[in-house]
Amino acid sequence: MTIKPLADRVLVKPAPAEEKTVGGIIIPDTAKEKPLQGTVLAVGNGTKDEEMVLKVNDTVLYGKYSGTEVELDGEKYLIMRQSDVLAVLA
Repeated sequence: MTIKPLADRVLVKPAPAEEKTVGGIIIPDTAKEKPLQGTVLAVGNGTKDEEMVLKVNDTVLYGKYSGTEVELDGEKYLIMRQSDVLAVLA
C-alpha cells in the first residue's frame, strides 16, 4: 500500500529520535524529544491558490505539533500541509 497526499499536503518520514543516556540511564521512548525534521516522501499537486514548492527527498523542518501521525507497515509517517513546513534544509 502507498500513500499519495492530496492537494497541498505532504508525506514526511521523521528523522529518528536521538538516543540519549544520562549517567548510564537510558531514556525511554516516551521521554525522548520528537525530531523536528524529516524527509519528504510524497507530495500532493497543490491547490489553485497555492503552488506545491516542496519536492520528494527534500529535508524539511516542521513545527512540534505539525501534521497527523499515520502508521503503515510498522513505520510512522506524518501527513501535513505544506504551510506547516517551516524550512527546507539545503
